[in-house]
Amino acid sequence: MRIDILTIFPAMFEGPLSESIIGRAIEQGIIEVRLHDIRSYSQDKHKTVDDYPFGGGAGMVMKPEPLFAAIEDCVGDEEIATGETGEVGGGSVPESECPECAGDEGVDGVHVTPSGRRFRCPVILMTPQGKTLNQSLARSLATHRRIVIVCGHYEGVDERVRHDLITDEISIGDYVLTGGELPAMVLVDAVSRMIPGVVKERESFENDSFYTGLLEHPHYTRPREFRGMTVPDVLLSGDHAAIDRWRRKESLRRTLLCRPDLLESADLSDQDRKWLEEIRRETESGAEP
Repeated sequence: MRIDILTIFPAMFEGPLSESIIGRAIEQGIIEVRLHDIRSYSQDKHKTVDDYPFGGGAGMVMKPEPLFAAIEDCVGDEEIATGETGEVGGGSVPESECPECAGDEGVDGVHVTPSGRRFRCPVILMTPQGKTLNQSLARSLATHRRIVIVCGHYEGVDERVRHDLITDEISIGDYVLTGGELPAMVLVDAVSRMIPGVVKERESFENDSFYTGLLEHPHYTRPREFRGMTVPDVLLSGDHAAIDRWRRKESLRRTLLCRPDLLESADLSDQDRKWLEEIRRETESGAEP
């Protein structure tokens, strides 16, 4: 996969992209990350990328000229011309069908902006107004051969950029950050883990919290006893079926206690529901698990 990141602070990405799993994936050629400095597309001598908002108010707004130039230069080869059909994965979307799906995630791999411009890859703006990032969205984005991420800053970007060039808007939560760079790093990490070969053992991420719709079970390592706290006997039993049952029940317990909202959409078996009732009774009685 190729990931393009458009930002006014490209140096912020140097450390995170060179370390750990992401760094190894880049070295091995599994993913390619290209950084684009939006300031280099500014036409004035001061490399200005922001200006005061029309109508007054606090803060600054990112100007349309450098953003249009940067995004179109980066993703111009992915734009589908008027009258051209977008053939991706064996499917195609005629020009006449696209205006109705403006702003959607894409039909048969065609990604459409609110103005009706069409691209073969998603052009994502990191913004608090976007769809909240979750595991399902990360898994979906990981199926693309390329994604483009635009980092907003200040009070946001000029609305014309969102209208004409952005196909998807993503948020990492309901809180305020200085800019879109940190959210972009979170998105890159979450998406990259889903790409085959990035995480060596597929089971490693398939058991992660949220991948199955539940929070992850507790983990233990050596020593067996530490400051009077011991590892549950079942994990040392060698009985893999019993270990799997314990992990599933503890995953349900943690989800019920910490994120009960996740249970509403989780794929639960009859046994899961029985365990949840047991856990509720244990919790109400104050009994140890």
